Amino acid sequence: MTTAAPALAALSVADQLARALADPNTVWPGGPPDGSRAWPQSLAGGASGIALLHIERARTDRGDWDTAHAWLATAVHGEVSAAANANLYFGAPALAYITHRAASASGWYLRVLERLDTATFTVTRNRLAGAHQRIGRAERPPMEEFDLIQGLAGLGAYHLSRHPHHEITRDVLTYLVRLTEPLPNSAGLPPWWMNVAPTGSPHTDYPGGHGNFGLAHGIGSALSVLSLALLRDLAVPGTVDAIERICAWTDQWCQGDETAPWWPGYISMPQAADNYVHSALRPRPSWCYGVGGTARAQQLAGLALRDPARVQAAESAVLATLRDPLQLDHLPEIGLCHGMAGLLHAAWRMARETRNTEIATELPHLADRLITALDQDDHDPELLDGAAGAALALHTLGVDSAPAPHWDTFLALA
Repeated sequence: MTTAAPALAALSVADQLARALADPNTVWPGGPPDGSRAWPQSLAGGASGIALLHIERARTDRGDWDTAHAWLATAVHGEVSAAANANLYFGAPALAYITHRAASASGWYLRVLERLDTATFTVTRNRLAGAHQRIGRAERPPMEEFDLIQGLAGLGAYHLSRHPHHEITRDVLTYLVRLTEPLPNSAGLPPWWMNVAPTGSPHTDYPGGHGNFGLAHGIGSALSVLSLALLRDLAVPGTVDAIERICAWTDQWCQGDETAPWWPGYISMPQAADNYVHSALRPRPSWCYGVGGTARAQQLAGLALRDPARVQAAESAVLATLRDPLQLDHLPEIGLCHGMAGLLHAAWRMARETRNTEIATELPHLADRLITALDQDDHDPELLDGAAGAALALHTLGVDSAPAPHWDTFLALA
C-alpha cells in the first residue's frame, strides 16, 4: 500500500531506532529509571514494550532473535506480578502477551508462556468475579474494571488473540456484553458511565463522573474487542445487541458532519444534561482518546454489523484528519498513545482493512512528519509514548504487514 520511496524511508528510520534500542545495557546504563512505568514487566514504559519492537522485527525478518531474546530476558527479570494490579500492560498478562508473539514465530518460550498463561487466567477470573459482583449491586464501574490498559477489555483482547476458543475468552466477552446492559435507576446514562473523573479518581470538576469514548480508558475498547470477536465468528449471545447499544451512544454524541465526523474523548454530567459538546472540546487526533482510536473502533463495529455507512463514516473521519494540517498540528508528540505514531498506525490498519486507497495515499505525509519530529530531539525509549512505539509504526508501514498474532492487539486495533 506504500510506494517504494516512502516505505524505504520509514524502514530506514525504524532500523536506526531499533539499532539504538538493541542493547538493554546501552538503553539503561544504570538500570531502568525509578518508577513503576519503567519496571521491566511494564508494556508501556519498560523492557516488555521494547521487547515487543524487537520481536516484531524478528517475526518479519527485519531483526534478529538474539536481540529479541535479550529484551525478553530483561523483561522477565525479577518477581512477576499476578496480583490485583496485573493487567495487559503490566505483570504476568503483559509478559504473556509479548511471549505469545515470540513463541508463535520461533517455537521457543512455550514453557514460560504456559506459566504466564496460568497466572493470567487467575488474574482474569478474579477480575471477572469482582466485576459481576459490582453489576449485581447495580453500582457504576470503576475505570480499572473494564478499560483496555488496566481492565477486562485489555485482558479480553489478549485472550481473544491467544485463546480464541477457550472458556476464559467466552467469559470475558460475556462480561463485556453484560457491561452494556442498562443498570436500574440509570438516569438516562449508559451503564459504563463512571462516577470518577477521567483520571480514574473522584474530582470536584466531575461531580457526576464522566462517560468515556476512548480506546485506552473508555467504551471504545469494549466496542473493538466485541466487534473483533463477531468478525472472527467467536461472538457470545448478546454480542450484536451490545455493539449496537454502544454505537447508539457514540452516534448520539458524534460531532462534525458526514465528511469529517468526530467523537468526544469523554463527556461530563453537565454536557450530558445539556446534550451539547462545544467544538473547542474536540480531542487531539490521538489513539488514546481521539479519532485515531475512536474511528478504528467505529470501523470495526461497522464491519461486524455489516453496516457500510458506519464504515464510511469512520474512514471519512480519519481521512479528513489526515488532510487537515490544523488537526495534525495538535499531535507534536511521536508516541503511539498521544502522538503521531498512534494515528499513523491506526490509519494504516484502517486503510489495509478495506483497501482504502485515499487513506493509504495520505500515510507517507504523516510518516514524514513523524520522521522529522524524531530527528529533532532525543526521545524516551519506551513503547507507548517513546521511540520504540514510533519505530514499530514506521516498521509496519514500511513492510506493510503485521502478521498474526498482531502486535497492535494491545492497542485494540486488531
